[in-house]
Amino acid sequence: MTFLAHQYTERDGDEHQLFAGCFGIFGHGNVAGIGQALLQAELQRLDGDTDAPDLPYILVRNEQGAVHAAAAYAKTTNRLQTWAVTSSIGPGATNMVTGAALATTNRLPVLLLPSDIFATRFPDPVLQQLEDPRSLDISVNDAFKPVSRYWDRINRPEQLIPSLLAAMRVLTDPVETGAVTICLPQDVQAEAYDFPVALFGKRLWHVGRPIPEPAALARAVAAIKASTRPLVVAGGGVVYSEASEALRTFAAATGIPVADTQAGKGAINFDHRMAVGGLGSTGSSAANALARDADLVIGIGTRYSDFTTASHTVFANPDVRFVNINVGSFDAAKHSAEMVVADARSALEALTAALDGWSTAPSYQQEAVDLDAAWQEVIDTCIGPHDQELPAQTEVFGALNDLLDDHDVLINAAGSMPGDLQALWRARTPEQYHLEYAYSCMGYEIPAAMGVKLAVGDARQVVAIVGDGTYQMLPMELATIVQEGIKVILVLLDNHGFASIGALSESRGSQRFGTRYKVRSASGRLDGEDVPLDLAANAASWGADVLRCHGIAEFRANYAKAAASDRTTVLYIETSLYGPNPPGTAWWDVPVSQVSTLESTQQAYEEYVSEKASQRHYL
Repeated sequence: MTFLAHQYTERDGDEHQLFAGCFGIFGHGNVAGIGQALLQAELQRLDGDTDAPDLPYILVRNEQGAVHAAAAYAKTTNRLQTWAVTSSIGPGATNMVTGAALATTNRLPVLLLPSDIFATRFPDPVLQQLEDPRSLDISVNDAFKPVSRYWDRINRPEQLIPSLLAAMRVLTDPVETGAVTICLPQDVQAEAYDFPVALFGKRLWHVGRPIPEPAALARAVAAIKASTRPLVVAGGGVVYSEASEALRTFAAATGIPVADTQAGKGAINFDHRMAVGGLGSTGSSAANALARDADLVIGIGTRYSDFTTASHTVFANPDVRFVNINVGSFDAAKHSAEMVVADARSALEALTAALDGWSTAPSYQQEAVDLDAAWQEVIDTCIGPHDQELPAQTEVFGALNDLLDDHDVLINAAGSMPGDLQALWRARTPEQYHLEYAYSCMGYEIPAAMGVKLAVGDARQVVAIVGDGTYQMLPMELATIVQEGIKVILVLLDNHGFASIGALSESRGSQRFGTRYKVRSASGRLDGEDVPLDLAANAASWGADVLRCHGIAEFRANYAKAAASDRTTVLYIETSLYGPNPPGTAWWDVPVSQVSTLESTQQAYEEYVSEKASQRHYL
């Protein structure tokens, strides 16, 4: 714990303590090891010992939620800070695997400290040990290997020295970062060792800004100058690099339209003249129209997920070429691009200077402006009001877009909401829009709200939008939020089913099967009455204040009450399962059964074959 408390990151001269604290749940395996160390440090701090490790501990309710909270904290701090997470052996450890996958997929640093079986193997097998007859050196913690960027098991205390240093390198490397797992056998945790004092001194990990290699920059400039319809795709790397101002300057100087991904939304303010909205499967008609005719795509800090590329269909120009700016060569090389391996801000500043005096044609810029203006009218229609019994969730999003300040934080991850939000949310700053859509993990939003609030403090509202499906998967961190006196606002939308998967099921010929919360009827199918859930009452049972909202006017009034309160408040509102939702302007590849007796599936397959015909590799 002393080592972790003395690790710092530095970028642009600003220092940050790498670990803000430790989340966890104690059980056999860590209660007498890491648990004892955290207790000792806490008591030393309370006694006024200024040399005691400053690593506060927060008791969570689910280990997966703890990792989500740590990842959300890291995302909010642009990957310069995070939390450690400790667990007992067995189920406590494996609960963290999903969180590890989320962190690594999103390239967010988290340190996982799962307890492990005895290194001595005297008590073998121990309680909750998974035995493998092929090897006595396997435990459930080996499941972390494919979802971790660094993994190690400490079988002797002195092994901690090289392992911890290697772990810190990965956590602070923008290219390599993700989940880091150090497995700690429970007997080794309790062993004494005469560690060198130098190990526990302050250690500063410098997060650099790699500049573009001159020849690579020249090739990118030449490609841009040779294009007539270039388009920028701004990804999360622009946000993490704190390159938003550089992107706005670049777009204004060159007249190149800028589309954004889920992770990159807000990197350019929605009302910038060259901003054209979200790109891809759930993007705007403006961005997707420009993408279809683009002769050059300039990807900045994006990994080109299938939603961004509309499953390799949105860039339809047969002669399209790519220039990719990314701190990692793995992403920079995608789509046979001209690679600029560099920090996003450094590269944008260099490109702006190198392109001084060059810009796209005024007619092309005006086309982008006109397309975006048409899409803004679509947004106004989607956010209502709509004349129906229950409001559409899009109406709730429109209200929130009005109610949140520029630097408040909106959080979401799963269901139909990320698609609606990418299409409709008018992001004004890079801080405002916090979407986890690399892993799109149901259950992320509530623990993420805790992590984000710990990062931003009391001056900003943190609002997590939670669907009824997500809520039922991981609501228990509400108890942790209340326990710690953390104030967040949760918007709980209840439409009695899976709206996103229901609509997808219907469009693929599966008739929304298994996507409604219905009791089993006499026919044997799940098509009876709605399951009598009372999610508002459940939220109140965790200790939060709950305000039931009947319609958008009452929702707005209750939001004001929640914002003024110093307690966590849940705004519960029923919404229509059937939308309306934004119009789709691009495709997403979800295969349809080739052979079926269902007419709905047969028709969906014909449509699928037609759409798939335009799919291609970019070579």
